[in-house]
Amino acid sequence: MNHKHRPHNFALIGAAGYIAPRHMKAIKDTGNQLVCALDPYDGVGIIDSYFPNADFFIEPERFDRHLDKLHRLARSKKQIDDKKVDYVSICSPNYMHDSHIRLALRNDAHAICEKPIVLNPWNLDALGKIESETGKKVFSILQLRLHPSIKALREQILHGPKDKIYDLDLTYITSRGNWYARSWKGDTSKSGGIATNIGVHFFDMLTWVFGKMKENTVHVLESAKAGGFLQLEHANIRWFLSIDYDDIPEDVRKSGKRTYRSLLMGQQEIEFSDGFSDLHTEMYREIIAGRGYGLMDAKQSINIVCNIRNSAPVGLMGDYHPILKTIAKKS
Repeated sequence: MNHKHRPHNFALIGAAGYIAPRHMKAIKDTGNQLVCALDPYDGVGIIDSYFPNADFFIEPERFDRHLDKLHRLARSKKQIDDKKVDYVSICSPNYMHDSHIRLALRNDAHAICEKPIVLNPWNLDALGKIESETGKKVFSILQLRLHPSIKALREQILHGPKDKIYDLDLTYITSRGNWYARSWKGDTSKSGGIATNIGVHFFDMLTWVFGKMKENTVHVLESAKAGGFLQLEHANIRWFLSIDYDDIPEDVRKSGKRTYRSLLMGQQEIEFSDGFSDLHTEMYREIIAGRGYGLMDAKQSINIVCNIRNSAPVGLMGDYHPILKTIAKKS
């Protein structure tokens, strides 16, 4: 059956999640169609704003059966209104990504998966084999690579002195309430821990700009915060990630903000706080055009967060993030 004369059909896993509306918007803004969605939680009225006619499932078994049925109907050419799913967008909890990617490939669809694409690097190798078997691709949402400020920074480094090592401080504090620890995000076996859950896209962006990891030292590793030193080919990076409101600098707290983000390169602040809203749509355009980021593109950042998760913290020694000293004084 000729698919060229219709929009691409999408399925969505994790329709009730925080990030799902960005995927729905991206599907709509690229002129494509959401034909079905899955979530065990049925508070998904957001779908009405984008694709009110999408089929909705709360059991994965019935969702899987539906994808299989659409695939077989299209293959047998019995269905005039071809709803075979071309892409499955995955916004489920981190530990389910691997299984849901397999579900997509098994149903003859490409997978578009939120970060972290998987929790462990060896999961990527297994998925690569399934890609080869099915002929379908797995795409990772690495949207910071499309951010204008980050693209400009990469160009600056690429055209700078070849042997220069840049010094950076990355700070990201995004307050989370008591619910966080009770949810899957607070369970390291499910989320991968703090560095994986809120840091993986920063580590991807940094390796994309400054090259491969050479050294990875963890100074502090707790459920709500982590800090360490990352040596890349062209950068030495002191990093700190936290979901603790009290870690936000006092002057920022006084302004009423609950999030603080900073990337300092020497004396230069790399400003990338704005311009996030449409990056998912841009990512979808790239994927549909055949220029999306695949499994191996995600491997560096998955390696880094896996190393952090399994590291024994060394404490405040060596080159550590300056905020760690302030936090140590508080405690």
